[in-house]
Amino acid sequence: MSEAVKTVRPLAGKRILVGKPGLDGHDIGAKIVALTLRDAGAEVIYTGLRRSPGQIAQVAVDEGVHAVGLSILSGSHKELVADVIAELHSRKATDVKVFVGGTIPGDDHADLHALGVAAIFTADMPLDTVVARLAERLA
Repeated sequence: MSEAVKTVRPLAGKRILVGKPGLDGHDIGAKIVALTLRDAGAEVIYTGLRRSPGQIAQVAVDEGVHAVGLSILSGSHKELVADVIAELHSRKATDVKVFVGGTIPGDDHADLHALGVAAIFTADMPLDTVVARLAERLA
């Protein structure tokens, strides 16, 4: 992460949950993003591996987060995102922004945005870009 992002802390005051829904057991990327968001000033809650959409939504509500970031590498991103958003809505958390990262084919971006996803981040995206886009979406 650049020194400019560390100095400015564009996510100061934001609470962001990072979750790993489904059965995917790889979380290195999610942890890197969580640390990057923390370095950019966010308070980050990491739910750990293999959480259900309901568990993620409940933690988001309990923690009063501004955004939920889902890290998905399994290929079931459309279903898992739809389920997490439905669970958030069932808990009256319609103001919580959802962003997704991981192995997300470009052909699926429009469908995810239609579900209500605020931002999609791919593995090849620079971390400074991730922070800048999140800061913009959460402003």
